[in-house]
Amino acid sequence: MELIHYADGSILTGSSIAKALLDYAQVLAANESAASLEIPIRQDDGSVGHATFLLGPASQIVAVTVESEFDEIVDDDLVKRLEAETDRQRGAEVSAGEQGPAGVAPTDLEWEE
Repeated sequence: MELIHYADGSILTGSSIAKALLDYAQVLAANESAASLEIPIRQDDGSVGHATFLLGPASQIVAVTVESEFDEIVDDDLVKRLEAETDRQRGAEVSAGEQGPAGVAPTDLEWEE
């Protein structure tokens, strides 16, 4: 599990989800773009909830591996969608040098529940 520190708080989520989130945040920052997305998180009582992140060039996110008494949160579909969007944005990163930052549109991903 990963404890993600963001703004003034922290949330607990699965390791693969956290890695995909950070990779996506990095490419958005490189493209001077922003997006919001929802990920599953572990609540203090052990139940699964959701957190919505606004990611952009100024996002400051740190993920720390932690031990947890709760099962790892796994959402393979979410991770695949994030990885695909990260790859797509990396393509935009290459063309952004040709187009300039204004040529890269903000991305808001719609996540299936």
